[in-house]
Amino acid sequence: MEFVTQHAEVLLAWVAGLSLLMLIGTVVVMPWALSRLPVDYFNAESRRSWRDMTPYPLLSLLLVILKNLIGLLLLAVGIVLLFTPGQGAVTILVGLMLMNFPGKYRFERKLALTPGILRAINWLRQRAGSEPMEAPR
Repeated sequence: MEFVTQHAEVLLAWVAGLSLLMLIGTVVVMPWALSRLPVDYFNAESRRSWRDMTPYPLLSLLLVILKNLIGLLLLAVGIVLLFTPGQGAVTILVGLMLMNFPGKYRFERKLALTPGILRAINWLRQRAGSEPMEAPR
């Protein structure tokens, strides 16, 4: 606790910079990522596994580990941003969407059925010039 007290200004500057970086990242990356999802993303019977994307199993494993580590980092940063100025909730959601965990597809579908979420996703897709997503069935 003494460290935090002595270095409060530096820590606050880092948190503010990280918050600004996450805000810019959210504004730029979120529409880009959402515009590249297929229109039936929430209605597909199954998803293509990362293991199937390359004939190199070691590369696939490394990509999955990297993706999950980035997701975990974003989840942790999002939790911090909930208590500081920034896009905490959005950062948490992006982190969760990157990570692999049981029930993730059901979670995504339920989230998309939340009033206003699919409308917001389609608004971002429209701004990026993509077709609107189909509602989950």
